[in-house]
Formats: sequence, C-alpha cells, structure tokens
Amino acid sequence: MLTKSQKSTLIETGAKQLKESETLVFAEFNGVSVENFKKLRRELKKLGADFKIVKKRLVNLILKNAGIDMFDVRASKNQLGTIFAKGDLSSIAGAVHKFSKEITKGKKGAFGVSGAYSFGEKRFVDPIEFKAIATLPSREVLLAQIAMMLTVPLKQIITIINEKSKQVTAQ
Repeated sequence: MLTKSQKSTLIETGAKQLKESETLVFAEFNGVSVENFKKLRRELKKLGADFKIVKKRLVNLILKNAGIDMFDVRASKNQLGTIFAKGDLSSIAGAVHKFSKEITKGKKGAFGVSGAYSFGEKRFVDPIEFKAIATLPSREVLLAQIAMMLTVPLKQIITIINEKSKQVTAQ
C-alpha cells in the first residue's frame, strides 16, 4: 500500500513526464514477466520513451490535472502500463506492436494497446488506428517507395525514346 506522500510523488513524477512527452500510449497487460518488461524498456529507451506501471487511479489523476479527459484508464480490465514518448506516435508504435506480437505469439502473457494520445494533434488514437500506424513501413522506406514511383515513368519514357531512335537509325 502506498502512503500519501508516495502517491503525491508518483503524481508529480507522472506530471513531469507528461509535460516532456509528445505521445502517450496506454497498454493493458496480464501475466507478462519482469524480464520481458525489461526488454521493452530497453527498446523504448533507445527511442526516447519510457514505460511506467502506475495505478490506474493515479494515472487518471495525472491526466485530469493535465486537462486530458478523453480516456478513462479505470475502464481497462487488466493492469495498465503507460508509455511516455518524447517523439511522435510513429516513432514508437512499431516497437510496441512488435513487443505485443512477441508476447502474444510466445504465450508469455497478454499485452495490448488500449489507445494512445498525441499531444501534437491533441487527439486520442484508438487501438485500430494505432495498429495501422505501427504496421506502416519506416519513413525512409516510404520515401524510397515514393522516389521509385516517381522514377518509373521517366525510365519508361527513356526506354521508348531509345527504341524510337533505334528504329530511326535502322531505316
């Protein structure tokens, strides 16, 4: 049982992390080992994010004090973890989704995203939209795909011009 001073310290720490964050991700879990959470925390740290497990009621207070009342964390049936990310949602979504798949496939417990909040867009992201963002290719891959799509018509035009020039010189 936490004392009143411990709870207020947790609320202050949570509020500080909230101010430094651009994105929050809420994840429900059950039966996930400490070792697996250590692995997730290491991965998130590389991406500028932090995973905290705080009582739902305290998370609700932290969000309420920050003026965010779009998501009632007490509605979740399992334990709840909060990911505080300094980057945008796309920067951490892939890692969180990958971790969730590993836990579920390996039958190492249950871990799923309940939603996320983007401070930049000031909106709640539901689990379906989160999964869509998480499964997108990286920014670099998307840019390469766009560049490829832009160069294909040019290559086709060059091929046609080369073939026409061969026909003209053959005659």
